[in-house]
Amino acid sequence: MISAGIERIQIVSDCLWAIVINPTSGRGKGAEVGKTVAGYFSKHDLKYQIISGTSAASVLKDLRLFLSNHRQCPGVISVGGDGLAHLILQAVVPSKIPFAVIPAGTGNDFVRALKWSLDDIETQLDFVTTQDPTAIDLGLVDGEWFGAVLSSGFDSTVNERANKLKWPKGPAKYNVAIALELPTFKPSEFTIELDDRTIETQAMLIAVGNGSSYGGGMQVCPQASLTDGLFDVMILSPISKLEFIKVFPTVYSGTHIKHPEVSIYRSKKVRIHSTAIAYADGERIGALPVSAECVPSAGLTWRR
Repeated sequence: MISAGIERIQIVSDCLWAIVINPTSGRGKGAEVGKTVAGYFSKHDLKYQIISGTSAASVLKDLRLFLSNHRQCPGVISVGGDGLAHLILQAVVPSKIPFAVIPAGTGNDFVRALKWSLDDIETQLDFVTTQDPTAIDLGLVDGEWFGAVLSSGFDSTVNERANKLKWPKGPAKYNVAIALELPTFKPSEFTIELDDRTIETQAMLIAVGNGSSYGGGMQVCPQASLTDGLFDVMILSPISKLEFIKVFPTVYSGTHIKHPEVSIYRSKKVRIHSTAIAYADGERIGALPVSAECVPSAGLTWRR
């Protein structure tokens, strides 16, 4: 196994990898992990180019230019959080270039979906640089690729509030936003079009899962698979504020799906109508309605 790994490294050493770093992700963890990743590639004589920037637009522009000039790129390494991984998808999927996600953010839910450890980066890099990538499904919402979860309702309202908070930093910001929004939150009217049915309902939350979690390990769609060609669609019907507080902790284990007001459907295509906002991979998609499709084998990556 060791000799095979060394041989693989020698084969790809003549190609140029892209290491895309968000130095500010995870309260500065991105810069620290970025140095570790670059050091690994240098130690193994793997050629690489670092791409970083002051804005998402500039990073995406530079990455697309890099990929157009290096069509034999063996892979793009995302060093940051789910937002950076989401950004990178927009460049690598059309180019059919493999990508890897190294955890350096606050949520790291795409890494969780790929079954990698959040701490053992070297083992992940050993695998990425010595093994062939495999195909996974991705979501496509109104022309924008996503890897983990598309959602609308309470969590999107919380995201809107959290993005405006200057304090606290990190995951605690999300919990503070929940506390601020829950007292005044009201369910919205949704029309949800699936492959085999149309659902008209009031709901507190709609989650369309390609991956299983969001928000730093909340298993909102615990049975979602990256290789089945279908979304898991979770609908939380209206419940009291007190009941929500009781149910909320169970989302981390995925046992919330046993609650009588939680419904799960499976569908390749989903269209959601409402007056609410949608987020995907923690990034703002915009006002509803939105249309999403699970695209089988759309991405190439390395997963456990």
